Amino acid sequence: MSSWFPHWRRVDAKRVALVAPDETLPAPQTLLMGIQHAVAMFGSTVLAPLLMGFDPNLAILMSGIGTLLFFVVVGGRVPSYLGSSFAFIGVVIAATGYAGSGANPNIGVALGGIIACGVLYALVGLVVMALGTRWIDVLIPPVVTGAIVMTIGLNLAPVAVANVAGSTFDSLMALVTVLCIGLAAVLTRGMLQRLLILIGLIAAYAIYALVTNGFGWGTPIDFSVISAAPWLGMPTFSAPHVDPHAMVLIAPVAVILVAENLGHIKAVGAMTGRDLDPYIGRAFFADGVATVVSGSAGGTGVTTYAENIGVMAVTKVYSTLIFVAAAGFAILLGFSPRFGALIQTIPGPVLAGASIVVFGLIAVAGARIWVQNAVDLGDTTNLIVVAVTLVLGAGNFSLALGGFTLDGIGTATFGAIGLHALLRYGVGRRQPDAQS
Repeated sequence: MSSWFPHWRRVDAKRVALVAPDETLPAPQTLLMGIQHAVAMFGSTVLAPLLMGFDPNLAILMSGIGTLLFFVVVGGRVPSYLGSSFAFIGVVIAATGYAGSGANPNIGVALGGIIACGVLYALVGLVVMALGTRWIDVLIPPVVTGAIVMTIGLNLAPVAVANVAGSTFDSLMALVTVLCIGLAAVLTRGMLQRLLILIGLIAAYAIYALVTNGFGWGTPIDFSVISAAPWLGMPTFSAPHVDPHAMVLIAPVAVILVAENLGHIKAVGAMTGRDLDPYIGRAFFADGVATVVSGSAGGTGVTTYAENIGVMAVTKVYSTLIFVAAAGFAILLGFSPRFGALIQTIPGPVLAGASIVVFGLIAVAGARIWVQNAVDLGDTTNLIVVAVTLVLGAGNFSLALGGFTLDGIGTATFGAIGLHALLRYGVGRRQPDAQS
């Protein structure tokens, strides 16, 4: 009987094209890669709670704890980071009547709904564990998986661009960040090249500080917030409240989380050449439990992060131990208001520039799935499924179903699955008639 955790084999990053989930780098490199993943998730994990009136430091702390829970439940077999889910923003605001600034006065109501969502999500995971995953291959073949993954990247693209659309200076600094990351990718070698996003981000931060704080162009970085924050401190914990209306409104977000997690696992499986389908049920259950734990403490609902998939795609490092290091770093950040203040001084244009690169890498990862699985886009069914899915996702086509809104990623995901099944069924029904 195989052990719950794999036996990680140490490899030299300079000698291999890809570091597999059950392989590991030396400890210093693992730590640096973990920090890079923590930085990659930071922008979204901080932004989501701010938009809902939650404490960002607590969200960071719970993202680290949730990632460790995920690591344990999946037995260290699936490389993934859990961060604040944007799928909760709309329903949380609707359930609490949040005005959009400061702390959410009705956060307890939202937390009860988040916990209900986590419970439902975990139950879905148990069902998948009991019934197996063969049906997933039928419902979600590579053409559908690739379209969903590409949709995730394209759907996120407007978020990055919108953050710099109002100012020419901000737009230019975002492009400078893209250039810094690109130069880090082509000019560095070995381990430095695998840390290209972190290196590019640091370089862009330094350039931004030079031209704003030094030359007086644009909005300068306010470093006073760093000295004003204590080194150590507790985040703001909140207790959940049971509100049936909020639970009914928020719990269906589990459907979106299932779609996101499934697409992420399929993408990572395709990129690593490993069959991760046997761990899909465990991954769903782990994500659900992590959401319950986060909601119980006052944090946001969590999900597997597309940003971190983008980092893995470009670095070719999929070692699951990287995410233990990232989680540990996030937990430290959660208990350090000063460090949290430092990270939050990263200018919006710099974060937006990094997001442009990462979101683009996610979209390209979807196309890579098609190439690796020899998907025939000349096939009419495949062509229609891809065409419709990409437009629904990139255009953020949303459906309001009662008090629940399915956003662009959700409609694209379930639209791709349903449309593919419907068209394949039609082809199957037509073929016997054509032969007779």
